[in-house]
Amino acid sequence: MKGEDDASYVRFQGTVRSPRGHFPGVFALTNTLERTGALTDEQWRFWRANNDWYDANYTNPSTVDPTAYDQDLNPGAVAWFKPSAGELIKRVDGYLEILTAHGIECRTLRSPDPGRIVYEDEYQIVVVPHGTHDH
Repeated sequence: MKGEDDASYVRFQGTVRSPRGHFPGVFALTNTLERTGALTDEQWRFWRANNDWYDANYTNPSTVDPTAYDQDLNPGAVAWFKPSAGELIKRVDGYLEILTAHGIECRTLRSPDPGRIVYEDEYQIVVVPHGTHDH
């Protein structure tokens, strides 16, 4: 699929705002299901194996820059995949299936400019969304 999406960042997020006012991403939503014991055995095995894979292959921005998600410095900061993150994005489908099975809606956002970049690596950016009142 060539076209404008080739240069777009991608984010998978819920449709209901969290208490902090943002829309949680696909990983936060499935992690919440796991913490509350809602996953079936099969879903838990998928979640554990894939979270381990992501941990081994994908940098957690807050381990490199502890301020990336700081709500005072970077209000509303969220992560987006870069177009180069194809292998990482492919694995999201299983998470989306788990969320669907639990009645949690998720949407896919694409944008060439999702906000002010506060962190960047090979596969992702963390941004403060445009329109957020930051310092």
